Amino acid sequence: MFVHKMWNDHELSKMVEGGVPFAMLSDAGGRVGKIFGIYDEDAGVETRGRFIIDPDGIVQGFEVLTPPVGRNISESLRQVQAFQLVRESKGSQATPSGWRPGKKTLKPGPDLVGNVWKEWETKMAFD
Repeated sequence: MFVHKMWNDHELSKMVEGGVPFAMLSDAGGRVGKIFGIYDEDAGVETRGRFIIDPDGIVQGFEVLTPPVGRNISESLRQVQAFQLVRESKGSQATPSGWRPGKKTLKPGPDLVGNVWKEWETKMAFD
């Protein structure tokens, strides 16, 4: 937990005003890491992992990276915002690749299958 505090205070707070707006888990002993399959028994530590868990306790997304590859906090925040939008819309909206708040969403359904390319525009994802 002390490493997370230092990381938030000295790194993340410089990248995200006020630091990340969600809790970071400290798992001394690896109890939770073993459940998620990211605990390295030989090293006695977890592999770097990010799990997006909804209010119902369902894992909606995750990313696990080895230490030499850094994570992207902007992408993590974008994904949390996308999952929140989909949840708030009760599934009536979907977010395309690269979606950001305020950008166009998609309406899920049979007509969208195989036709996302008609809705998706390079500008939509990268503006």
